[in-house]
Amino acid sequence: MNPYKPLQEKLQLDADLPYTEHWSAAADFLTLLAEYCLQKKPATVLECSSGLSTLVLARCCQLNQYGKVTSLENGAEFVSDTQARLQQLKLNDYASVVHTPLEKYQLAETSFDWYSLKDMPDIRIDLLVIDGPPGFIQHHSRYPALPLLQQQLGSNCTIFLDDAARDEEKEIIALWLEKYPGLKHRYIDTERGCSILQFESV
Repeated sequence: MNPYKPLQEKLQLDADLPYTEHWSAAADFLTLLAEYCLQKKPATVLECSSGLSTLVLARCCQLNQYGKVTSLENGAEFVSDTQARLQQLKLNDYASVVHTPLEKYQLAETSFDWYSLKDMPDIRIDLLVIDGPPGFIQHHSRYPALPLLQQQLGSNCTIFLDDAARDEEKEIIALWLEKYPGLKHRYIDTERGCSILQFESV
């Protein structure tokens, strides 16, 4: 049984969604993303990492006839693969995958390897999806997303963090909540855990 079949039907896709069992985001996480995107119709979606989620979000924008997805991707082979998939599904008008090699950032007393922002478009982000960089790169690999992107978050931006059931992601959430007192957090018990965050409106 293809676990992505119900999502494929929700998105009215004739072709099967291409997935890798242990690498692609889980179907329940992608379904939450799709439901949010179809309901809220964000203008600007930014992803940390690319893949199946890029196709899902791009299809939501196509159905909405509104919005654009930008994916930050450090792996050149994943850039090519996701771009080819977008082309096959005729979704390339709704998403772009930017090759962003990892570079060093100093945050407080800790050094992180994170996506290069040199070619980052000047956008206000309405939906931020954090599913990278991979955890094996360093401890708290996904932590830099908020410190480095906070100034580009729109006033009503919603943040989705995948793999939130893992201890390391729980620690990242705790660090973010400590650093940003105005950050609201909701956890959803999906297959791998999903954290949804939003800054309180001033």
